[in-house]
Amino acid sequence: MAEEGYKVVLNVYDLSNGLARQLSTSFLGKPIEAIWHTGVVVYGNEYFFGGGIQSLPAGRTPYGRPVRVVEMGETHIPREVFEDYLRDISPRYTAETYRLLSHNCNNFSNEVAQFLVGAGIPDYILNLPAEVMSSPMGPLIMPMIQNLESTLRANAAPQATQFIPTSVPPPQNKTGEGSSSSRQEDKADNVKQSSASAADPLGGARGKVQEEVMREFAAIMASGTLRASEAAALAMRRVMERHGDATMQQS
Repeated sequence: MAEEGYKVVLNVYDLSNGLARQLSTSFLGKPIEAIWHTGVVVYGNEYFFGGGIQSLPAGRTPYGRPVRVVEMGETHIPREVFEDYLRDISPRYTAETYRLLSHNCNNFSNEVAQFLVGAGIPDYILNLPAEVMSSPMGPLIMPMIQNLESTLRANAAPQATQFIPTSVPPPQNKTGEGSSSSRQEDKADNVKQSSASAADPLGGARGKVQEEVMREFAAIMASGTLRASEAAALAMRRVMERHGDATMQQS
């Protein structure tokens, strides 16, 4: 007798609540549709990766109402077999193994969907990190992401990332010889720095926005009421809302 089939759907959420679509061009230099979070719904539960593999009754997750529901097909795998599979892969899905760009909730959903129905989740969801990192702001966002991930794994409050390239200072001339040459080099360095500032007049503003996000995140985490992924999304949302309101007032 054939095993009973179970419907499998993918719940898709926008962690930015529409703000990514509105403000991503200003922040990233290119449009981003949403900040995607996904969970796989099967056997009446929704399974997702957030500080470990979690499951809650469908419709009862902290992410609210999904913006999309993608029909993934039907599985004939018994629930007991599926949950044994989740226990097997759980060491790979922990708070310590989480990577915002390469090992996140959507990568979990993709692996689970392939196990259940033999097909992955839509590419536009999986490709979001590459879309963000290929934006003009990508090189500036990466240090912030690395700092956030390392401090979360250490269970410490995030520190604002400084986007200042490291350089080795020139050796001091103890005898005073070559001081004229040193002054000329200093002037040349100042000219280069001024040229760099002129080439990217928004660099300082972007850095301030990123530091603002990190401060907001630290304050939310200090309250102890939200998980890290939720706190990060809320921090970004608050900062984007503040800057969005300022932009609307100026216009």
